[in-house]
Amino acid sequence: MSEDKAKKSMIDAAHLADELRNEQDHAMLLEKENKLLEAQIKDAQNRCDEAEQNALKGGKKAISTMETRIRELESELNSENRRFADAQKNLRKSERQIKEQTYTQEEDRKNHERMQTMIDNLQQKIKSYKKQIEEAEAIAALNLSKYKQVHNNLAIRSEEAEAKEHALARARSRSAAP
Repeated sequence: MSEDKAKKSMIDAAHLADELRNEQDHAMLLEKENKLLEAQIKDAQNRCDEAEQNALKGGKKAISTMETRIRELESELNSENRRFADAQKNLRKSERQIKEQTYTQEEDRKNHERMQTMIDNLQQKIKSYKKQIEEAEAIAALNLSKYKQVHNNLAIRSEEAEAKEHALARARSRSAAP
């Protein structure tokens, strides 16, 4: 049972490790996307600056378009930042679960060792008790055989004594009769 728990814990730990790796990969991907988005924002900012210069020349429409694009990119960046924070949170949660599973597995192993020691001790006691029972049975069988022998001898002696008493009584009655 403890081995099954230990196996299950190892499987859970492997699963959590896979999840951790996946989360780390996802976090790295998010970080790359974040840098890309930051570069895009920087690029958009440069274009915005150009648009402002063009707006001075009559390109107010271009400025509005660029501001809209900047807001979209900032929104995407905020969204990616939130996803990155969630991934970090999930990573920490997975690491904590791995530590908990490792601790649980270690405790299960220690409990298994203690139980095995107790089982070994109880098996030694059982062997000792069986030996004592066998010795007691041998003594009881010996005593029973002695009892039967004494009982048989007693029965025989009782019959002999009764026969001698009858013989004595007959002899006395014969000697008293003449």
